[in-house]
Amino acid sequence: MNQNLIIVESPAKVKTIKKFLGSNYNVEASGGHVRDLPKSQLGIDVEHEYEPKYITIRGKGEVLANLRKKVKKAKNIYLATDPDREGEAIAWHLTQALKLDDKEVQRITFNEITKSAVKESLARPRSIDMNLVDAQQTRRILDRIVGYTISPLLWQKVKRGLSAGRVQSAALAMVCRREEEISSFIPEEFWTLDVKLTDEGGKKEFMARYCGKAPLACKEDADKLIAGFRDERFYVCDVKKTRRVRKAPLPFTTSTLQQEASRRLNYSTQKTMRIAQQLYEGIDIMGNGTVGIITYLRTDSTRVAEEAKSMARDYILQKYGPEYVPDEAKDSQVKRKIQDAHEAIRPTDLVRTPESLKDSLNRDQLRLYKLIWERFAASQMRDATYDNTTVKIKAGEAVFSMSANVKTFDGYLSVYEDGEKLEKKDTLGGFEKDMQLELKDIDPKQHFTQPPAHYTEASLVRSMEECGIGRPSTYAPTITTLLARHYITKESKNIFTTEIGETVNNIMKGSFPDIVDEGFTAEMEEELDKIADGQEEWKQVVADFYPGFKREVDKAESELDRVTIADEVSDTVCELCGRNMVIKYGPHGKFLACPGFPECRNTKPYLERTGMTCPECGGELIIRRTRKGRRYFGCENYPECEYMSWSVNTKTDNDTDKMTDDKGDSQAAFEQTVMTGTF
Repeated sequence: MNQNLIIVESPAKVKTIKKFLGSNYNVEASGGHVRDLPKSQLGIDVEHEYEPKYITIRGKGEVLANLRKKVKKAKNIYLATDPDREGEAIAWHLTQALKLDDKEVQRITFNEITKSAVKESLARPRSIDMNLVDAQQTRRILDRIVGYTISPLLWQKVKRGLSAGRVQSAALAMVCRREEEISSFIPEEFWTLDVKLTDEGGKKEFMARYCGKAPLACKEDADKLIAGFRDERFYVCDVKKTRRVRKAPLPFTTSTLQQEASRRLNYSTQKTMRIAQQLYEGIDIMGNGTVGIITYLRTDSTRVAEEAKSMARDYILQKYGPEYVPDEAKDSQVKRKIQDAHEAIRPTDLVRTPESLKDSLNRDQLRLYKLIWERFAASQMRDATYDNTTVKIKAGEAVFSMSANVKTFDGYLSVYEDGEKLEKKDTLGGFEKDMQLELKDIDPKQHFTQPPAHYTEASLVRSMEECGIGRPSTYAPTITTLLARHYITKESKNIFTTEIGETVNNIMKGSFPDIVDEGFTAEMEEELDKIADGQEEWKQVVADFYPGFKREVDKAESELDRVTIADEVSDTVCELCGRNMVIKYGPHGKFLACPGFPECRNTKPYLERTGMTCPECGGELIIRRTRKGRRYFGCENYPECEYMSWSVNTKTDNDTDKMTDDKGDSQAAFEQTVMTGTF
């Protein structure tokens, strides 16, 4: 009989942890949350101190029944849910759902799923931290209040299926504000001026750029400057040599991992978190069994455990040599108050290199692990150094400049390229003060200032973090929700707002300015931090928020006019009634529907055309999506032509076979949308 029961969240962890412990331990999974607020009602008693009403989540009855059987047989019960506020709340919900008040329940956490970490946590159990539970509970209550009171208002005033959220609405406001900045941007003209010079012997040619104090705002300014120095003597007025240090990057947090994975691997935030979860929960490594190969993935801390620092120093010393090892182990840098409950994201064992795991990881897993491994290794290495030479040149009153950087020590760059590009130039050796130069050519160029760039998922996450909107666990779900509601759309990597998104944001700005205000949302996160630290009582925080918010809702209900959003009209003609069909949104994406509904119920799949030719029948390739949302290319003449490929540039012999099931999923998804009448 198992004397000890360990309850984790994910079934994937069960296999990993069981391997570390003897037969005296039984490991079971809750499958995440087991209780939540009811979907059919607010679930919060606003008349009686905002007490939440929790119910068992549908489908979790069997899970709880199985856990109750295991609990009866166990002498010791360990709740090993994730090491964050949400994990703490799940542990508390388990004690309530399983009625463990009379049992000896102990809470354990581990930042990595390795044998040493699991055994150490068992040696140091603790009780459930109710401050953390209350902080998470407050977040859930506030989000429920906002979502369940504003969303019905949007259904009434705009259309059904819309939603609002405390963090979601603030993020949408950021995207809309950026779009407004781009739309209202007025380009301003400016000029640059480069001169081609040679030394006195004419052996060397080089370019220098005007760097005077007076900017060149127009062609007249450039022409006036050129007229002033054309007949002047060019000479070197200053030569400065400096040593530049390029600091090693910090190890990954959730935010920086999502940003780098987007920039370097083209992963969405959702994909990054899904793969990182797999690496954390455990990978079956040949010869080692199942083991977690990275630390916990939801963190905004750059702290690294002393044991990990020591491991890194030993590895770097053996692999790269003593010159790459810093004199002192590097410390984390904290810019603001963060949830420092666990470490930065790092490999659990630096000796486990990406090359050694090629046969154990799939392509996506290997690419993300390589990124994490290289970033952590780099963070524990010496800084890179450059010699910088800057040469200033004068001609009359005009001043020109040129510079060059020469790498003198690669340091962490031997492992990790952080994306900063240093222009490669000649070393600029041989220049001395008062050295005479000859003018060979003048190159004036007109430029215009550029508007702010559209947000990408990576830059939106960075801005959310900088503004204090949300926390590591909320970045990816927030963006996913905005995309799912069609408030925003992506083209390539750029994010654009839709008409629906702009309409919802305008309503939120006019009626609920606090909800979309970045400062207010950030202050609320600070309130949650104070609850987690035991400095504030959660019911008081909710009580301070709700009355004023309720007044805003009541006012909006009485004063807001109904907003009509016209459907986007397509070029496709309904063959039943002759009307131009319109684009609708269903649970599985876009489709075409006749505007004559309900008299005419004709619907069709929405085809995103590529303008490229099918290599098998000559038809046009169109973009489709599987039920899981993965994009693929198929022939418009399906089912007569079954050509399909993940890429328009490549086609393997088994492309069609591998994707037949997905094609069926896509067609079934469309049919399900039509059958349920969700358009």
